[in-house]
Amino acid sequence: MLAYILRRLLQVIPVFFGSTLLIYFLVFAMPGDPILALFGDKTPSPQLLEQIRDQYHLNEPFLMQYLYYLSGIFQGDLGVTFSGQSVGVVLARTLPVTARLAIMAIAIEFVLSIIVGTISALRKGSVVDHVSLIIALIFLAIPIFVMCFLAQFFLAIQWGWFKPTVGASNDWGDLWLPAIVLGLSMYATSMRLMRGSVIETLDQDWVRTAYSKGLARSRVIPVHVLRNSMIPVITNSATNFGVLLVGATVTEAVFNIPGVGNTLFQATLRHEGPTIVSFVTVFVILYVLVNLVVDLLYGLLDPRIRYA
Repeated sequence: MLAYILRRLLQVIPVFFGSTLLIYFLVFAMPGDPILALFGDKTPSPQLLEQIRDQYHLNEPFLMQYLYYLSGIFQGDLGVTFSGQSVGVVLARTLPVTARLAIMAIAIEFVLSIIVGTISALRKGSVVDHVSLIIALIFLAIPIFVMCFLAQFFLAIQWGWFKPTVGASNDWGDLWLPAIVLGLSMYATSMRLMRGSVIETLDQDWVRTAYSKGLARSRVIPVHVLRNSMIPVITNSATNFGVLLVGATVTEAVFNIPGVGNTLFQATLRHEGPTIVSFVTVFVILYVLVNLVVDLLYGLLDPRIRYA
């Protein structure tokens, strides 16, 4: 087990250098002058432009810029935004907001998919099964921005169940509406995975053996069937968690959530290389660690899995 964990942690090294180099190159290759864009319609003096470019090493070749960035990373410095703020400070302000939103959305998706997927599988071919599949396909087909506006209009404005926007007050209770929208948007895939996994598990010989030993259905389903059927859903939820950390841009924009998605979008518009690459670097590491935890959970859920 320890050797497996060390091997997985060592995989972070090539992933770190490969992802940062690729993202930095993509930012470097973006057309336009990010410094000139900061001034909008105004035309700064050439001396001021050169001074700012020298400050951010923008006059250096691509490889030198990347090496400057790596040097700062290894010293604990994530860089400075074009507005003069530390990237670390911006990350510390926005990451907890998006993390809360992602955790709530994944929890909603996971619980719904387990419950509905299991019921649908146990009643395969019934009206409940067909209705649950149709509802899942509807959620899968509706674009996320449409779901955001529908939820905002009906659940918040018309019925008053939630706050229509989040804003600066972004506690757990304020994030329920966007979390529900994100959870439902991801629910369909996990629910279908859970349904298929339960159906497959029910056909296994060891499930028949459990019934032949006289075990009650109330014990066979939760202890033997569900435990071994949850692996695909856990894998999908872990992937969704990584996606939500950087990909909830539309939802954050609609509900005015000061999170990572909004910050990354604005940084992309301004060509802020340090902000974009530093954010992506942190999330790459988080994503690898989350998947490591998920891999270790496999051994707890399925005793047949062993890590050599």
